[in-house]
Amino acid sequence: FELAWVDTPDSQGNFHKYAECAGRGICNRATGECGCFDGYEGKSCQRTTCPNDCSGHGTCEYIEDMTYAADWNSNALEKFTGGELTYDYNNWDTRKTRGCVCDATYGDIDCSKRMCPHGNDVLDIRDDLLTSQKYQVQELNFQASDMADELNSKTFALTFTSRLNETFTTIPIVFDQSDMTDLINDIHLALLNLPNRVIDGLTVTGQQPNRELVTIQVTFTGEAVQGPQSLITVEDYECGAGCTPKLDGLELQTRVGMQASNTTELSLADYNSYECGRRGKCDYSSGLCQCFTGYTGDNCNSLTTLS
Repeated sequence: FELAWVDTPDSQGNFHKYAECAGRGICNRATGECGCFDGYEGKSCQRTTCPNDCSGHGTCEYIEDMTYAADWNSNALEKFTGGELTYDYNNWDTRKTRGCVCDATYGDIDCSKRMCPHGNDVLDIRDDLLTSQKYQVQELNFQASDMADELNSKTFALTFTSRLNETFTTIPIVFDQSDMTDLINDIHLALLNLPNRVIDGLTVTGQQPNRELVTIQVTFTGEAVQGPQSLITVEDYECGAGCTPKLDGLELQTRVGMQASNTTELSLADYNSYECGRRGKCDYSSGLCQCFTGYTGDNCNSLTTLS
């Protein structure tokens, strides 16, 4: 017996009572085992199956274990953490309802489709052409626990998540607030050198507003990172022998009630980010864009004709 998926309320309005094979199977009286209907499994048919077993490109997880990366109000990563957030879910179908969580570059309900590159729609027109075009700007705020110079010579790394849900982590970066130019150049080169040219253009600036705070601004300017991008995560923990990348870690402010380190979106991009730039069709078997006539590029965001 298990909680029924569907049943009739009793006189007091109670429902989802215990039922044989959870009401989603037939009991074999000879063996005492449940023969579950399609879409259900378990010794008492108490949980759902995942579509096509996630096609070998994902994991089948319970609804309460599924994570989300952002919500409508997420424009900052407090204390440089983020990405792995879960809902406080305690409804009747806890440990019953499951779904696919797809691997990077795969999508759809059963993770059967390869994702295609995203890019700006080249025919999209801004509402106000009199203002300068804006790129997305993210600000990394390093709030030291005492003085920022105590972080000098310590190493950290940056992690970037692409629109295809791939995660890339830079080589170790040496923190040095005494030479901001060198620190800015190191961050710039570390992000540009991520594999597959996942970031193909950016500018980096920075300053030290006070003795405890160092701020870095990252502006995404490349064709592969047009439009909204995931917030950069700073790997500020110590990661010693046997860890990749090997990091000293940064001693940042963690006391309750004090200003914490964070990544914040300072400026929204005027660019958008659509599958195949909305100027092509995605081949979900290969993950490649089939651009419409007159357009080219990995994400179909380049014009080949003017008329």
